[in-house]
Amino acid sequence: MLVPALLSVLGGVLAYLAEPPRTVWWLAPIGLALLGWVLRGRRAKAGFGYGFLFGLGYLVPLLAWTGVFVGPVAWLPLSAVCALLLALACAAISVVSKLPAWPLWAALLWVAGETFRAVFPFGGFPWPKLAFGQPEGIYLPLAAVGGTPLIAFAVTLTGFGLAAFVRGLADGERTVGMLVARALAVMIPVAAAFASAPLVGTDAQAGTVTVAAVQGNVPRAGLDFNAQRRAVLDNHVRRTEQLAADVKAGRVPKPDIVIWPENSSDIDPLRNPDAYSEINQAAIDVGAPIAVGAVLVGDDGNPRNTVLLWEPGKGPVDRYTKRQLQPFGETMPMRSFFRLFTSAVDRAGNFVAGDKPVVFTMGNARVALDTCYEVAFDGVVRDSIAGSTILAVPTNNATFGRTEMTYQQLAMDRVRAVEHGRAVVVAATSGVSALVRPDGSVIEQTELFTPAALVERLPLRTATTLSDRLGATPEWVMDAAGLLALAAAVALGRRRSASPQE
Repeated sequence: MLVPALLSVLGGVLAYLAEPPRTVWWLAPIGLALLGWVLRGRRAKAGFGYGFLFGLGYLVPLLAWTGVFVGPVAWLPLSAVCALLLALACAAISVVSKLPAWPLWAALLWVAGETFRAVFPFGGFPWPKLAFGQPEGIYLPLAAVGGTPLIAFAVTLTGFGLAAFVRGLADGERTVGMLVARALAVMIPVAAAFASAPLVGTDAQAGTVTVAAVQGNVPRAGLDFNAQRRAVLDNHVRRTEQLAADVKAGRVPKPDIVIWPENSSDIDPLRNPDAYSEINQAAIDVGAPIAVGAVLVGDDGNPRNTVLLWEPGKGPVDRYTKRQLQPFGETMPMRSFFRLFTSAVDRAGNFVAGDKPVVFTMGNARVALDTCYEVAFDGVVRDSIAGSTILAVPTNNATFGRTEMTYQQLAMDRVRAVEHGRAVVVAATSGVSALVRPDGSVIEQTELFTPAALVERLPLRTATTLSDRLGATPEWVMDAAGLLALAAAVALGRRRSASPQE
């Protein structure tokens, strides 16, 4: 058992190493090939165990950022729960691995596993999707066809197909038909990815817009970020006024729209006249509407994570309230139960979620909004993009220090750019802020914990991608096909068990 156990862990580590900020995306299908090699022909129980080991190798390092300031009490349990859920999919993959063309059914079940993990538990945690590790790879154009599920399917089919091909050679299968069939499992997803490249549009269909993404920075990283809220607001006002001075001096072009990060004003400007005055003056000085990430307090006394559309001299004229809240951060499920293990749960907020997407009209741009954590959720982004010409992602990563979290999130933004055919503006309090073309390439990005303002002319696009038009249909079709294959494999296994032995 030692060798397959080590191969499982190694496969998970390779899948992790494929993730940003590294650019070795091709390690992901190799890691999946090792997993496929181990799972082939196993019983479901063994598949679950080896899948759990793969999950630990993958998720423990990937999610290390969750424990940077609270320690292993958050990081390790989260990694273990995610690994257990991944192991369920691996148990199912072991069952279908006895069927003909097993790499196909196995890849479909991997997608089904990601679908499940995106909704369960506590609203789901889709952060460790395989697609989010592919912003540099050949598989990226598939996002424009079938979104993140199609990328995951292609990566896993390549990996499992490679495992089947090599295992066939090792087992002495030399028939040309068998080798060609197994080689096709590797070649077809790769060929499909290349064929999808022309579907990735980048032209400016509705003109262009000069965008400024302002990163004001925070006094210091850590969980006491909210205690610094006045300093954070002052930093973003100051950096915006510096941008206005740079425009006046001719050092940078005048922006048409300005995007501030999530939590750039944790002081409610609708209740605090000083905050209102500061933001309003910054908007007047820069001469452009600003999307301001602000925490507002409702009539019920509970906070809302919002983005305000602030027009110069007019103040806030529209607002968007974050819909997909982060459990154990913005909300705390089962607070009294988890308090038995750590008092850190009392740091979690009691935010109220919004109930609808909002598109801001900012000059000639129609700006879709997805705040931070929301960008990980396929359906949330898909709903927000309707009627837009550009996507803004205000985010706050200051509570995760200098970890890989911000680079993982930027990878999601790049995948979303291709998936929906939109340029993406990422504005972060402390970095990394970035401007992304509709083909997923990064025009410019900031350093961590450095005040900056990125100014660039970006294309405005109205076309919907095939992925937009199909919506969740490809994912549900793949899920259903995988589950049908699992049911067939279980029925076939029972029939064989019931057959009299010769």
